[in-house]
Amino acid sequence: MLIKVINPNTTLSMTKMIGESARAVVGPGVTVEAVSPSMGPASIESHYDDALSVPGVLQEVLLGEEGGADGYVIACFGDPGLLAAREVAAGPVVGIAEAGMKSATYLGRTFSVVTTLGRTVGHTWELAHRYGVGAACAGVYACEIPVLDLETDPAARSRILAACRDALVRDGSDVVVLGCAGMADFCVDLSASLGVPVIDGVAAATATVQALVTLGLRTSKRLEFASPAAKTYDGMLQGFAPPR
Repeated sequence: MLIKVINPNTTLSMTKMIGESARAVVGPGVTVEAVSPSMGPASIESHYDDALSVPGVLQEVLLGEEGGADGYVIACFGDPGLLAAREVAAGPVVGIAEAGMKSATYLGRTFSVVTTLGRTVGHTWELAHRYGVGAACAGVYACEIPVLDLETDPAARSRILAACRDALVRDGSDVVVLGCAGMADFCVDLSASLGVPVIDGVAAATATVQALVTLGLRTSKRLEFASPAAKTYDGMLQGFAPPR
């Protein structure tokens, strides 16, 4: 089984860490290929970043289809390009926000999300409701650490830990979901410190894809996620035109 884990930003050091998180949860005979697109933002912290990351994500999915990938993980908590990727991929495509929040509902009555910047809080709430877990999401909190600083700020772990503790107290929740792929390597340590399940969406999404592929399940092509209709794409997007 080949699972392609796509970090939608172009920061390769983060992609390496994401790949390590994904490989830690797969079974024998499963290969994880962690990649960054050749184009896009260095980090995704706004709707603008999110939108401009999608062509690179889709390019990697299309390359994965050519290379025999069995399923895909979109490793950014905004799940950029998730629905479009399902239209062009044969196998399952899972976003880390979707997997992280849905997994949390198996482990407790409510969960809290701890993310990076305050400007992403509203979008996280939107995703929680879109995925049908809005009632279980007790709160979304930002630690105000830019995504790329997660790798370099020596105080990042302690600030995230403090935000998680505050969330648990305020919400009375049972589970914490980390709201950024760049937090993946803090997950085990945070869970031990807090005494509650802490979910890294990268690991949750990878395990979900592995399970779906093992079950022999693929993305339905009956209606919404059917392949895009053939048409002309112009300018820089000519290479993305669906085949006629």
